[in-house]
Amino acid sequence: MNHIFTSFALVSLFNEIGIHMTKPGLIVFDLDYTLWPFWVDTHVDPPFRKSGDGKVYDAHGHHVKYYKDVPQILKQLHSQGYTMAVASRTTCTEEAEQLVELFGWNKYFTYKEIYPGSKKSHFKRFHQLSGKPYSEMLFFDDEYRNIEDVGRLGVTCIHAGHGMSLDVLKHGLEAFAKKSTKGH
Repeated sequence: MNHIFTSFALVSLFNEIGIHMTKPGLIVFDLDYTLWPFWVDTHVDPPFRKSGDGKVYDAHGHHVKYYKDVPQILKQLHSQGYTMAVASRTTCTEEAEQLVELFGWNKYFTYKEIYPGSKKSHFKRFHQLSGKPYSEMLFFDDEYRNIEDVGRLGVTCIHAGHGMSLDVLKHGLEAFAKKSTKGH
């Protein structure tokens, strides 16, 4: 059954998780095709600008969008005290950073590792910076190769094949809690 969450349902989900489930110490999101529906290095053209109505546009005037549930997900996770991070392998690091800033998401991310290379390198850095063991991390990504690589470290990894949504978040939090209760 496909759940359609309202804001109230999301708050209920977090209340349920807080009472009945183990929470991740760090939640990490990929950017391209996970938080937004494009590759920053090929599908949009910098520089980016924010208009008076709050929308972000690229150099050609194309509206640059994110997946619709993402702002609500980030805001609610942050308000519930979760620590969040971004891990991206993009070669367009400045452009990705600019979009995160223009979308108003910097306030949600404690850590950002945005540079080419293996996602394992990003997670090793998160481990160093946060002190969190890999077993306390939850990772969302659209690419199976990243899921497999990072999963080998002991991170709970969730495939977000169609981008982040409330359903994908729920699945991830439940999978993390289930893995945690089994003793990893």
